Amino acid sequence: MAESLATQASRGHRTLCLPFEEESYRRVVGDPAEFRRVVDACFRDAPELFPAGFAHGYELKDHRISAKRGLPIRRILLRDGVAYSLRPSFLTPYLAARTGDVEAPLFLRTFGVPFWALARVFGRDPMYWYRLTCGLGRSSVAGTTVRRVEIPIHLLADEHHQTIDGEKVYVATTVGDGCVLGAEPAAAAGTADLTVAYGVFKAEARDVEPTYASRTVSVDGWTSTHQAWLALFPLIVLLRCFLHGWLNIRSRGKLSESFRELSKRVWESYHAPSRRSLAQRLRRLREWAQGRGMSAWLLEQVEKLCGRSKEYGEAYSHPGGHRTSNMLDRMMRGMNRYFDRGQHLHGSPAACRAWALLANYAPWHPAVASANEGWRCPAERLNRHRYHDDWLQNLLISASLGGYRSATPQNP
Repeated sequence: MAESLATQASRGHRTLCLPFEEESYRRVVGDPAEFRRVVDACFRDAPELFPAGFAHGYELKDHRISAKRGLPIRRILLRDGVAYSLRPSFLTPYLAARTGDVEAPLFLRTFGVPFWALARVFGRDPMYWYRLTCGLGRSSVAGTTVRRVEIPIHLLADEHHQTIDGEKVYVATTVGDGCVLGAEPAAAAGTADLTVAYGVFKAEARDVEPTYASRTVSVDGWTSTHQAWLALFPLIVLLRCFLHGWLNIRSRGKLSESFRELSKRVWESYHAPSRRSLAQRLRRLREWAQGRGMSAWLLEQVEKLCGRSKEYGEAYSHPGGHRTSNMLDRMMRGMNRYFDRGQHLHGSPAACRAWALLANYAPWHPAVASANEGWRCPAERLNRHRYHDDWLQNLLISASLGGYRSATPQNP
């Protein structure tokens, strides 16, 4: 299912989305020389939004009048014979709406406001808002998000349990540098299904960087997740999440009289300055726990944590690797609210991808943006750039050509 979605998405993306205000677009679209001048200026400012052959020359092919919007939509023809439509950024994909009319509802949707509530407040019907949202998910998540930098090589990955039409699925989620880079549902949590689901991220990443290979990925203890990543990237280093080990202790250990001191010693071990120091502190933690009269269950969890010293210490050899899943957990908490309040998934797996792009581009609270040098969302902070001051137009412009760089899909 995930593989077929990626294959469909990467075929036939022939629409460039360029930054235009409606007034200026209406003024220049009927003047071929002026329209070409504006398009050329966009190419000089943001060549990453254009197909590879654009620099070799093009001609204005024709235009048509949109029956939905009453606006001319121009097409260009490259020297390789491939034609592309040029869509102004104030219109959504398929010309379904003007961004100014749907920006507010889609912003509320990022907080999990259900579709029926959007319809009650903003009009239309719930399926209109559902289709509009899912339309965003037809773009490459990694390709749309990563526009002006390289794909992160230190990743985090985990599966989020959800349902599609009542059937349980596992959303294979990949996060890097504070952005969601992949969110694909897998029908089962076995190695084969997870390999296909995480393979969509690999295909999209290699569409951006053909030789891309992740260096590390932070994962929990699920064996199928480990095997899936090793199958996709044989040289990748798996970093076991220290936080998951601590959560196993905390789940029932917080009822123990020794919990406060235990908590302090566990995190002192985590903050060890070197791999050798970590091993020493975990050995002392084990010795201390054995003499405290803890319950057998709690002592077993402490023993497990201390016994993974070698796995936890691997991160010291890979600066930049993630020792805990905090970054991933923050994104997945938002995913959980988004789908639970919308009555889970229905029909199209594109809804997962739409959530990922909304999570990357929807604006933060102003105080959070101020703390991040004025960048207003995770994608802006990652790229150190924005194409438009309107967050939804920024997303749509970033999704020019569906976020894909090549016309041929990569194999997961």
